[in-house]
Amino acid sequence: MGPGFPLLGVRAARIPNPSAMVIDISQQLIKYRSALEAFANSLTKNVDDAGDLFQETAFKILKNEDKYKQGTNFRAWSYTIMRNIFINNYRKKKRRNTLVDGTDNEFYLNYNQDGVANAGETQMAFDEIMECVNLLSDDFRVPFLMRYEGHKYDEIAIELGLPLGTIKSRIHFARKKLKEALDERGIKN
Repeated sequence: MGPGFPLLGVRAARIPNPSAMVIDISQQLIKYRSALEAFANSLTKNVDDAGDLFQETAFKILKNEDKYKQGTNFRAWSYTIMRNIFINNYRKKKRRNTLVDGTDNEFYLNYNQDGVANAGETQMAFDEIMECVNLLSDDFRVPFLMRYEGHKYDEIAIELGLPLGTIKSRIHFARKKLKEALDERGIKN
């Protein structure tokens, strides 16, 4: 039959059977369904949302079966997919709630019903808080302000050239000192 057949046999052995892979992924999904549903419940804290999250995760797992590497931890891979979907949906929801306004009157855009009615009082309180922040030593103030500006802990650690634990500790103590200073001034926090 020719010398090409043994080589063909080797190639066929290396290339996974796509239909077998779909069956394997489906079996893994069935096997870990209850664990995935429990994880979805822990993320969403809502039965209906958890069901939707599980369905979206299952769909994405089946759609991206070719990205799953045989022999790796399917459960961890599927948890990662679910967590990423949850985070992305949360971010979309946040953006939708703050950026999209269907009303003709833009006054309602980002309207906070719990806000203080007097902007002057708010500015005075903010100024007093910033005074207290500025009283902190640089070791505490700099990481605290960077965190306030939205930097992540690891970004702050890299920027300041300090260990991550030190940054977290300094921000924690800065908050504690700030709370004490605000309490002394009688500022509600």
